[in-house]
Amino acid sequence: MRDEVFRSPRSQIVDFVFDESVAAAFPDMIRRSVPGYETVIPLTGLIAARHARSGAKCYDLGCSLGATSMAVLQQLETPNCSIVAVDNSAPMLERARALHGNQTRIEWVQADVRDVPIENACAVLMNYTLQFVPIEDRLPLLRRIREGLDPSGVLIVSEKVRFADDWQQNYFDHTHVAYKRANGYSALEVAQKRAALEKVLIPDRIEDHEARFRAAGFGRVHTWFRCLNWVSFVAML
Repeated sequence: MRDEVFRSPRSQIVDFVFDESVAAAFPDMIRRSVPGYETVIPLTGLIAARHARSGAKCYDLGCSLGATSMAVLQQLETPNCSIVAVDNSAPMLERARALHGNQTRIEWVQADVRDVPIENACAVLMNYTLQFVPIEDRLPLLRRIREGLDPSGVLIVSEKVRFADDWQQNYFDHTHVAYKRANGYSALEVAQKRAALEKVLIPDRIEDHEARFRAAGFGRVHTWFRCLNWVSFVAML
C-alpha cells in the first residue's frame, strides 16, 4: 500500500504511533523516508549471518514487519540458529506473521524491547529502533544486550543522527526533506509527519552513540554505513 498516512490536512497532530494505518503502508513509508534503507537491511542480514552459531539466537529488536529477520534468514546457513523478532506494536506483528508466519526459525514476540531477556545471542539487530527508546533507557538496554551477547557476537544499530554543528545539521536536514519530496511526498506530508515524530523519534549525535556503546562494554565500534543523516553502526566485544 502506498503511504498516504499524512496526506490529508490535520487539525491536530498527535504523537506518531505504529498503528494499523502505519503498518499497512510501512514498506512504502520507510523506503521513501530513510535513505539507504534498501542497502542496510540486506547487508544487516549478511553481517549477522557471519556471526551465527549453532544453538544460538539472533535478536531482531523492533522488527516491524520482519524485513531484517527475513534478511538474516536468507543468509543463514548455520543449522539450529533461530531468530527472535520483537516488536511492541500488535498491528506490526500481526502483519509480520501474515507475511512470514510459515518461517519456523523465526519466533515473533510482542513486547517492549527493554523487557526482553537477551540470552545466548550471536547477533542483536536494532534497525531504526533505539531512536524510539527513551534516552535514559538506551544505555541500560545496551548493557543488557552486551551481557547476553556471545564473545564473538555482533550488535548492529541503524539510526537517524543529529549534528552538533548548526550548519551541518541544517544542510543534511534540508537534504533529507528534499529526498522525501523527490520520493513523492508533499510539503504538507513532510511537515505533518515531522510534527508527529518530534517528541517520539529522538536522534543522538554519532559521538554520543559511540560513547554509549563503549560505556555499555563494547570494545569495537565502527560506522559501516552512512547516508545523509542516517547511520548504521556495528559493535563487538
